[in-house]
Amino acid sequence: MNNKNHMTVTILLVVSVSLISTMASAMFLSSYYSRLQFQTLSGFCQVLTEEHLSDNHSLMKVLRENSGNLITGDTRPLLERFGYTPADFTNHQWRAGGLIPAGCLCFGILLFLCAFLYWNHKERKRIQTLTEYLEKINLGEQGLLFTTEEHDYSRLQDELYKTVTTLYQTRDAALSAKRNFADNLYHIAHQLKTPITAISLSAQMTEGTDASEYGRQIQKQAARLTHLEEALLLLSRIDAGTLPLEKEEVDTFTLLNLAADHLQELFTYSNVAVQIPEMGQVEFTSDMEWTMEAIMNLLKNSMEHSPSGSTVHCSYAQNPLYVQIRIWDEGNGFEQEDIPHLFQRFYRGKNATKGGIGIGLALSKAIIEMQNGVIHAGNLPEGGAFFEIRMYRH
Repeated sequence: MNNKNHMTVTILLVVSVSLISTMASAMFLSSYYSRLQFQTLSGFCQVLTEEHLSDNHSLMKVLRENSGNLITGDTRPLLERFGYTPADFTNHQWRAGGLIPAGCLCFGILLFLCAFLYWNHKERKRIQTLTEYLEKINLGEQGLLFTTEEHDYSRLQDELYKTVTTLYQTRDAALSAKRNFADNLYHIAHQLKTPITAISLSAQMTEGTDASEYGRQIQKQAARLTHLEEALLLLSRIDAGTLPLEKEEVDTFTLLNLAADHLQELFTYSNVAVQIPEMGQVEFTSDMEWTMEAIMNLLKNSMEHSPSGSTVHCSYAQNPLYVQIRIWDEGNGFEQEDIPHLFQRFYRGKNATKGGIGIGLALSKAIIEMQNGVIHAGNLPEGGAFFEIRMYRH
């Protein structure tokens, strides 16, 4: 019930109680004075009877002498002994006038009952609404509590809805974490199976032969296991929210050049160039080392899908909302069915490089999103794939 309705019901209750009290008092006073009049008249008749007066002078004299004793103290006044009642000496106008207080009394009672029943109906309806809502929640159904009025129950509804929404979000997050944990365990087991099998076979084949070639295979698979271990540890720290990130102003041109320098040997070996033009001073707040790690994964992915003799391009710009970084190559681009899954952990597309574990892009996405950024990928109209990062200022 809003404030206006609450005030209306309160006024109705006060008015009805006032009417009932007033009319009850009026009817009581009316009955009292009617009885008093009857007793006075009865006393007057009793004086006449006892004195046997026949003239007016004697009558008036006796009335003056007994004016204080006309209201008798008898339990049954004289007129009542002869079968008269106070109503027999009340005229029709007074009787008709008595209907008004009686009608007002009935109206006041009716008004009070209506106000009380209306208030009780509204309260029961609100309680029923809340009860049905909680019953639906307990049955696993989701729903909204709609309210158009401001009252105590609306605030209770808001708090119930917030609590239920929070519980649903917590449940969904727990279920999602459980599914991710199971998926990660599956992928980890799958990723570990290949190098372990290769190491086991290489070790068996070294018996009685030149072990140099098999030793190199063992070292290669061991290095792959080490890289996988480091990636998994990093992912676990990201999931747990324990990855330490420093906040500092990072120059975008410097960031891109440092990331490219760390991959210079791979670019040279693949005969792929990297182009990073100077586009003015553009800075944003992030962790230099981890953001550089994310950029390196994107540059490495672009390089691996670029033909020999091509170039990986970088650009950056800023506006009042965010800093934008773009990286694109001159290759064949992504397969359309791979684009929605590029940033999923352990996902390997059709054109994935041999020996990859499908975790680099997922790491880049996690690192960027932890720093109030977003990333997406796609194909350019003229050919080639691109990555676009937006690091928001707020």
